[in-house]
Amino acid sequence: MTDSQIKPIHVIGGGLAGSEAAWQITRAGVPVVLHEMRPVRETDAHLTDGLAELVCSNSFRSDDAENNAVGLLHEEMRRLGSLIMAAGDATKLPAGGALAVDRVAFSDRVTAQLETEPLVTIARGEVEGLPPEDWDSVIVATGPLTSPSLAEAVGKLSGEDYLAFFDAIAPIVHKDSIDFSKAWFQSRYDKPGPGGGTADYINCPLDEEQYKAFITALIEGGKTDFKDWEKSTPYFEGCLPIEVMAERGPETLRFGPMKPVGLHDPHQDKRPYAVVQLRQDNALGTLYNIVGFQTKLKYGEQTRIFRMIPGLESAEFARLGGLHRNTFINSPQVLDGALRLKALPRLRFAGQITGVEGYVESAAIGLMAGRFAAAERLGQDFVPPPATTAHGALLAHITGGADASTFQPMNVNFGLFPPLTPPEGKRKVKKKERKPAMSARALTDLAAWLETPAEAAE
Repeated sequence: MTDSQIKPIHVIGGGLAGSEAAWQITRAGVPVVLHEMRPVRETDAHLTDGLAELVCSNSFRSDDAENNAVGLLHEEMRRLGSLIMAAGDATKLPAGGALAVDRVAFSDRVTAQLETEPLVTIARGEVEGLPPEDWDSVIVATGPLTSPSLAEAVGKLSGEDYLAFFDAIAPIVHKDSIDFSKAWFQSRYDKPGPGGGTADYINCPLDEEQYKAFITALIEGGKTDFKDWEKSTPYFEGCLPIEVMAERGPETLRFGPMKPVGLHDPHQDKRPYAVVQLRQDNALGTLYNIVGFQTKLKYGEQTRIFRMIPGLESAEFARLGGLHRNTFINSPQVLDGALRLKALPRLRFAGQITGVEGYVESAAIGLMAGRFAAAERLGQDFVPPPATTAHGALLAHITGGADASTFQPMNVNFGLFPPLTPPEGKRKVKKKERKPAMSARALTDLAAWLETPAEAAE
């Protein structure tokens, strides 16, 4: 059967998950129609009509494949031919031990790759309600900003109520407006990043008095008013607004995004009481985002309060923080092990809408959904990756491993992996050896899985 004789798979959503799913489908020689509603219908969070636009942060988080689960996921995706990781590696910025990317260059690269791929057709426009019946294989990768009509249709079909949470956007500062007589460059513990640098963050120090005044201002500052339907929507713990963290106690931020450990203020020759870090946001190094400072403060309040931070007294903001509502389905209840909707198996789901949290995790589920759909189209059996891998652990969690009654968005972490088998003659694996051992096992099992040939389905 030639490519032209194979019926296309439809992917709804041109974010990271949808882009990755489309790419994986084409790698199997199957045509795909990628539906992206922008610019025909805009969202509150996106600024462009580019594919795979990053809206919350430019960081893919840790790139340490030996000691960090998301770093392991990075490495697995690279070995699986991920478009998203290839684009991330090609547009990376200095960010300590993390993988951060130039937002614009990253989106441009993903967009160009898919626009020039002969097996991809990009259709601009909103898919309203359920996809047409003649679309017999569909991946819904609409992300947290799923159009209301589609969200409502799928919700009614599945019989499950949608869950929702708020996801806040951090502000971005022009580097040349930062006062370096108070701020300095340094990564925590001078840890080298992927680019080899040990000074990838701008640090702004606060003494005890400044810190307490800042906390008070955050708590008392004017906040964005919620619509009635938004008031009962919970936040995701991994992306809490800075002022919500401040309300949890005066020391919360000092043990969170403002922790001073591993840093030394060269201007005062001491460790600061608290610190605000900024991470490079574009390849030119002219823009820096304030790490961990997602916020729902009003714009005027943001400018006033964030200029209380030493070094940012004259800060000019390229973008202020914001807030948007995210939506996800109760995947353990409504999806099968191949990411198909139990109530309508021609629909698969991928990305944040499945209840994974994070850019990388979203793309990884898109990668799996694409491979599932392509194998199905070709009449092949597709065995999911082992649960000992990062992909397999994440997939198993959202399709049955999690408690459906308490299901909430989840980042990949080693707690999702099966326990290690202790070496012969030992009762358990030493704590410091656990993560490297899990990572080594994952990559070994992934290699074996990749060598398993696909079989024709009966």
